[in-house]
Order: sequence, then structure tokens, then C-alpha cells
Amino acid sequence: MNTKIKCLLLDDELPGLAYLKMLCEQLPELEVVKAFNSPEILLNEWKSLDFDLLITDIEMPGMNGLQVADAVKGKAIIFTTAYKNFAVDAFDRDAADYVVKPIRLERLQQAVQKVVVRMAAPKKVVKQINLNTDKGKALINVEKIFCIVTSTIDSRDKILFLNDSSKITVKNSSFEKLIEMLPTPEFCRINKKAVIAVKHVQYYSHDEITADIIHTDGKNYTFPLSEIYRNDFIKLVKI
Repeated sequence: MNTKIKCLLLDDELPGLAYLKMLCEQLPELEVVKAFNSPEILLNEWKSLDFDLLITDIEMPGMNGLQVADAVKGKAIIFTTAYKNFAVDAFDRDAADYVVKPIRLERLQQAVQKVVVRMAAPKKVVKQINLNTDKGKALINVEKIFCIVTSTIDSRDKILFLNDSSKITVKNSSFEKLIEMLPTPEFCRINKKAVIAVKHVQYYSHDEITADIIHTDGKNYTFPLSEIYRNDFIKLVKI
């Protein structure tokens, strides 16, 4: 690829961080933007930095690398760790790769190549759907949809929540009809009264989903995960 992959590095141990930086500087695909030895400092700064990839240790005091990855949305992640038992957690977060320490240059190169392939993949065409709303016909960009829930005023209507916390009332429409209009891998029915954009799932348990969108009360949105929809949901979040 013509453009270098801009990356941030995170490891709380300074010798390990220096070694990782030295390896990254030997890879022609990479440009190291900044190296951090504190997860908290990285999370205070990442939004102001131009980068494509985060290479992070997992086990660190205070906040671990998995939590950092949950916060840094939309960026490629390569995890590094001395422990193999975090692999499942890492790939649940759609990590590009999981490199066990001590890191070898050849193994890091393999991980970076996976990021190269991801970044070279064709970008998705932005889709719009045409909906009948309480304000008339509306063209809605599906990338901006957070979730859809049944109206508490009229169950025939659905309330469509957008990423910016605004909402739109869709008139007299079933979930089945709306789901047919939405890209299947990107949206999932999670109970009888809700559909969620999979990219906004931050955590999930056996019977509850926590989203990365903050409610007006300052807490993350949560949704019940019904047994009837659980298997389909889990398949989608692990794609």
C-alpha cells in the first residue's frame, strides 16, 4: 500500500514499549505516531491523534488493554501479551491479531499484514432507507442508526434512535419490514421490542446488552437480550 499505517503503541512497561517501538520502526508499512505507557493518558489523547492502528499490551495495572480497545472505536487493534488465555477476549473485539510475547519481528510483520489487508478492502457504500415518519417521508442513513424500539404510545409505530441522540418516529411499520430494509450483518433483533446496530454493542452478558451510546441520565443504554434472539445475536457479534 502507498500510505503508511499510522499507529499508537501502549505498554505500561517502558523496556517493553521501547522494544515494541524499535520493532515497529523496522516495518516499512508502519508510522509510529506516539507511544504510551499509561492507558489513562492514551484515552485522554486518542481522539486528537490521527492514527489507524493501536498495538497494545493487555495486562496493565488499573485499566487493561481490552478496556482500552472497547473505548477506541473504529480503529484496528493488535494485542500483545505474555499470556495466551486472553485470545478469546481479544478476538471477541474483532482484533486484527493477537501476538504472544516475546514479540518476534516476523510475527509482528504477519499481524501488520492482516491490518494492511483490512484497510485495502473496499469501503462499504453508505446506504439510505426511505421511511414514513411522523414528519413525512424521510431518507435515513443507516450508518447513523443506533437502535429501533417499539413506541410506548402506539405499538404499531417504532422509534428510531440515531447516533447523535436524536430520534424519529416511524409510522405503522413492523420490525420484520424494517429489518428487511437494513443490512443484515449490521443490525440484529435482540428482543420483541428492540433492534440494535451491532457496532454499538459495548458489552453483553447472557441476558443484557450494554451499548456505547450514553443516555441523557449519563449512563449507557442497556437492553434485555431475549433467549429467542440470543443465538443469532451472538453469531453476529462474533463475525
